[in-house]
Amino acid sequence: MPSRKVSDSDPRTVLAHLTAGDGRAARITHTEHLPSRIGRHAVWPEQIRPEVIDAVRESGIEQLWEHQARAARHALRGESVIIATGTASGKSLSYLVPVLNGLLDGANGGDGTSSSSGGAQRGGRGSTALYLAPTKALAADQRRAVAELAAPLGTSVRPAVFDGDTPVEEREWVRVFANYVLTNPDMLHRGILPGHARWASFLRSLRHVVIDECHTYRGVFGSHVAQVVRRLRRLCARYGSDPVFLLASATAAEPGEAATRLTGLPVAEVTEDTSPRGESVFALWEPPLTDMEGERGAPVRRTATAESAELLTDLAVQGVRTVAFVRSRRGAELISLIAQERLGAVDRSLSGRVAAYRGGYLPEERRALERSLHSGELLGLAATNALELGVDVSGLDAVLITGYPGTRASVWQQAGRAGRRGEGSLAVLVARDDPLDTYLVHHPDSLFRTPVESTVLDPGNPYVLAPHLCAAASEIPLTEADAELFGPGFADLLPQLEERRLLRRRGASWYWTLKERACDLTDIRGSEGAPVQVVEDGTGRLLGTVDAGAAHTTVHEGAVHLHQGRTYVVRQLDLENSAALVEEAAPPWTTMARDTTSVTVLETEEEIPWGDARLCYGTVEVTNQVVSYLRRRLITGEVMGETKLDLPPRTLRTRAVWWTLTEDQLDRARIAPSVLPGALHAAEHAAIGLLPLFATCDRWDIGGVSVPMHPDTLLPTVFVYDGQAGGAGFAERAFRTACAWLTATRDAIAACECEAGCPSCIQSPKCGNGNDPLHKRGAVRLLTELLASAE
Repeated sequence: MPSRKVSDSDPRTVLAHLTAGDGRAARITHTEHLPSRIGRHAVWPEQIRPEVIDAVRESGIEQLWEHQARAARHALRGESVIIATGTASGKSLSYLVPVLNGLLDGANGGDGTSSSSGGAQRGGRGSTALYLAPTKALAADQRRAVAELAAPLGTSVRPAVFDGDTPVEEREWVRVFANYVLTNPDMLHRGILPGHARWASFLRSLRHVVIDECHTYRGVFGSHVAQVVRRLRRLCARYGSDPVFLLASATAAEPGEAATRLTGLPVAEVTEDTSPRGESVFALWEPPLTDMEGERGAPVRRTATAESAELLTDLAVQGVRTVAFVRSRRGAELISLIAQERLGAVDRSLSGRVAAYRGGYLPEERRALERSLHSGELLGLAATNALELGVDVSGLDAVLITGYPGTRASVWQQAGRAGRRGEGSLAVLVARDDPLDTYLVHHPDSLFRTPVESTVLDPGNPYVLAPHLCAAASEIPLTEADAELFGPGFADLLPQLEERRLLRRRGASWYWTLKERACDLTDIRGSEGAPVQVVEDGTGRLLGTVDAGAAHTTVHEGAVHLHQGRTYVVRQLDLENSAALVEEAAPPWTTMARDTTSVTVLETEEEIPWGDARLCYGTVEVTNQVVSYLRRRLITGEVMGETKLDLPPRTLRTRAVWWTLTEDQLDRARIAPSVLPGALHAAEHAAIGLLPLFATCDRWDIGGVSVPMHPDTLLPTVFVYDGQAGGAGFAERAFRTACAWLTATRDAIAACECEAGCPSCIQSPKCGNGNDPLHKRGAVRLLTELLASAE
């Protein structure tokens, strides 16, 4: 069947084509129609230099939207501001206009006439600006965009990327001559701040700091970035500058508060999106059940990957330019491969018009793919979130979201990639066989009538703050005057760092004592120690690495390890030298680690009575040990055997939320002793699966334990804890929203059409006990009783 161009039709027509035949219409659980919107322009702020206005107009933009002008006015008044508006609303121009204006002011003395005085006052290079992006790819894209926009301004604007990929011979030029430096938090932490003396003229002249895609700075990573920003502000003050912070975010709840937590400064917020938008149709899509059976005989749905590949094929045949977002690199490659094969069977000329786009590609490969998508040569792209974060892919007609991406903010960020230039667009969320995805496609109000999440981070986490105090002391000795900048944990941690001989007090100051670089004490991405190297036995060839925190469960002795389509078996895990020796093999099984986890309550910080039940939040110690692994047949999943392992236990001090029930409550809920372990376990799994709906986390960021009689509470107890030392803010968010969170959990279990529990409700892909025991009906009755007296 030849390709038939329908993308000029409205998105309703495109969706009608997708749902024709094969009972597909029944797979749509909800369709949301978002009306078009007319944009509102604003006059240029008076303080903007005519050269900047002319440069913007040369790029094809005559006027600013109202939200762009509002953000620029805040910046021009010297006020830090966050722009939290929709995708394609022009956030980049919102911060680039005041940044370019500031760079020209510094180069021309601030009065519109050429002068060397402004530059001399600022260290000989004029005003400077710093841009922070969560990824190197986004920083590189922004440099190109800035260079194009600022081309009419000549050498007054000199943008340059400074990151781990910057050649050594270019770095000196960037330090000395660039006035708009684009980098990432990692390079700021390890490269710029420790070498601040070499960056003195840049820091002395720093007028603006742009933090792009700041909604990605959440959890432990966000907490680390918040402390890196505080260290930057401290060094700026040392050199006499006080930069204005300009933040850009996807639509987020309370963006001003989140930006204040991130920067430590008061931040104004601009949230009303005044840019135009075409009509958008958003469909929720649930793949059908298959004839296969999973664990304990549970029904299995068709995978979201297979479903998205089929939809991408059909859209490409229709001539609809589409991006299919998928969470994993392997998933992106798989969707692309399936779609290519299906398209080849329809029309050989179409098979080359679908491709994959993911991290790990060379920059020139990514640019070529983007150009092909823009030109229409490519009709479909299966992509990881590398395309979610600001990379310009205008001209799309449709977006497929393969599985809930973790937050509502990401849903709207991905959906917004289609329909640029005011055109209509289609977005389809294809649900995975997962409790959260299943809940969302059957509760559309949770997506369409609920505000997006607050960004959760905790800069005061002592496990985060301590290494940054050491890094700050190595940059400039700490004094008591720094307490206000670093927060209340400052005074508590200094004596501990002295006791550990990391800091030494001399007079009124604290100094870093070791020869090692203090910035190397921590990886701000939150990894747990040095990664484990996966080495091929016999050849010594390095195949790749595994995060230290995942090594016990993924590269234990006997584990089956996949790498670039080849299968290996782990012969030895050497924890002392952080290496796993593997040999190529083709066993007819996969492996799954089994572990035991226990929780000790160290401190109950808050407690709320729910009738006889108790909801608590506090500090716990989690002890986890991988004790064995199962071998499962590749095709059927049948368990072939269990092998014991001798691995050391690991402990984690973190934050948790937990709840308890009394015997009387269990009696009222008709929970017999034989049912209780399975009911608690099922409620724990489902609660973990639903928490990302209320906190900006992934289910892999959190853990849980359920105990019929816990030694610290002496009652049946369910714990949900943060998977990072010191906590990441997720458990606290769960505590604050517990009634809504656990109500959604109960409703999700009750609404699932399975008989005894399945991956859509109570089974977990990360359960260390093989999803045993589980009791679906008991979990519903237990949660109903728990919530009966909830405030």
